[in-house]
Amino acid sequence: MTKPYLQISNVGIQFGTNVVLQNVSLDIQRGEFLAIIGHSGCGKSTLLNIVAGLLQATTGGVLLENREVNEPGPDRAVVFQNHSLLPWLTVEENVRLAVDKVFGKTKSRAERRDWVRHNLDLVNMSHALVRRPNEISGGMKQRVGIARALAMEPKVLLMDEPFGALDALTRAQLQDTVMGLQQQLNNTVLMITHDVDEAVLLSDRIVMMTNGPAATIGEVLTVPLARPRDRLALAADPTYVGCRAAVLKFLYERHRHPAAA
Repeated sequence: MTKPYLQISNVGIQFGTNVVLQNVSLDIQRGEFLAIIGHSGCGKSTLLNIVAGLLQATTGGVLLENREVNEPGPDRAVVFQNHSLLPWLTVEENVRLAVDKVFGKTKSRAERRDWVRHNLDLVNMSHALVRRPNEISGGMKQRVGIARALAMEPKVLLMDEPFGALDALTRAQLQDTVMGLQQQLNNTVLMITHDVDEAVLLSDRIVMMTNGPAATIGEVLTVPLARPRDRLALAADPTYVGCRAAVLKFLYERHRHPAAA
């Protein structure tokens, strides 16, 4: 069997006497798209932050290509719900900041400029190079955030509810963008979401978390839908509908019977 690209082994974390996560184990293959879903307070973002190296697990650990993850690094790029762009920099400068940090010693100034523009082109933001964050929409800001993350050429792309604050139409457009990019670039993606349809549409597997405190993985659902995926065609697809129903059933039962979680 292929050795996992990203391995989360028996991870647990507590803050004081509050146990947030316990016994979380997950093997992720290179190029896989995983969605993590669960009710508020189940430790989804905490788990993502452990993989990002922003938090240290109390027990267990994370391996990426068989190397221990214990601090932030450019091999794991994070896209947050808040775009986190610096308001005094232009779109191009915001992405260039990350590129200079990662490739300052290995790419020439011209190569870094071209790489920045290439990644902004991937997310259809080439027209806004000189605009500042307050001059573009929320969806455009997230596109820039995604471009900045991709420009670091991370081994794993971590997304923490990246579309949660956007309107439905913009959200759908960005979902399609991320889906297309993942197919084109074969990124390994770990995404947190509250949106069941988003999880089924985008992911290869859906990791369903039990309720907190002391949350863990309740079920893992494989989504056997061929790619590329068309959201309109999938609306009546029995496999899509079945996956959606399975996730809703899990979440509904956990909500009704939190003690069982």
